[in-house]
Amino acid sequence: MSTLDPQGLPIGYFYRAEDETTPRELKLLLDAAVSESVIVLDVRTQPEWDICRLRDAKLLPLQSLELRIDELKDDVGQDLTRRIVVHCHHGRRSLTATYILRAAGFTNVTSLAGGIHLWSQDIDPAVATY
Repeated sequence: MSTLDPQGLPIGYFYRAEDETTPRELKLLLDAAVSESVIVLDVRTQPEWDICRLRDAKLLPLQSLELRIDELKDDVGQDLTRRIVVHCHHGRRSLTATYILRAAGFTNVTSLAGGIHLWSQDIDPAVATY
């Protein structure tokens, strides 16, 4: 297990505050009364989803994201300011998805820093790692 800094990020992690949400920040959002207004979007593949997932996340693999933007817009009731936190395994694909969603007009979207792997390490060890 890696050593984490006070934000719960691995020592030396290049954190992009304007583009990322830490697992601890997401946990606070999900635990708060506003949790219904946060969409957790998983952009991993179906086989990865089958290994582990975050509770109440929506699977929309990165490979089909651009083709399914309208579906996501329907999910948010066309409210493109709705909070979306995108995650993948380690954070690379979700960062790409964040930029794709912003280009499509979503204004309140961030990537989960460290992905589901860091979530498992810092927040919920019951979530399997792979």
